Amino acid sequence: MNANNGIISQISRYAVTETIDRFAAILQAKGITVFARIDQQAEAEKVGLSLPPTQLLLFGNPKAGTSLMVAEPTIALDLPLKVLAWEATDGKVWLSYNDPNYLKQRFSLSDELVKNIAIIAPLIYQALSSADRQ
Repeated sequence: MNANNGIISQISRYAVTETIDRFAAILQAKGITVFARIDQQAEAEKVGLSLPPTQLLLFGNPKAGTSLMVAEPTIALDLPLKVLAWEATDGKVWLSYNDPNYLKQRFSLSDELVKNIAIIAPLIYQALSSADRQ
């Protein structure tokens, strides 16, 4: 796991599409809304550009996010939550997301409020584990 500028990146043993598929399935099983999935490689190809496999997933739970936005409206710039699966030049696939502690500091969130977004780490761990999806 790497942390840089408030971004946590974890290695994935799966291809970009499967990494996002696995994470999205976990979200669905937990009743967490997937708002959008953007295949940035496909979008680049549409305009004649090349990009390694890169997909962005936007997701969240309005019950959790609303209280954050009431406390600090500008956190809506970082909500809904996002994960980015991307393939590096060495062929390794990474899953990156905003560190909840970074968001806590950036928006002066209370410990109680940051719990609403800290759930991301165990969900990512579950998606990247070699065990079957649950």
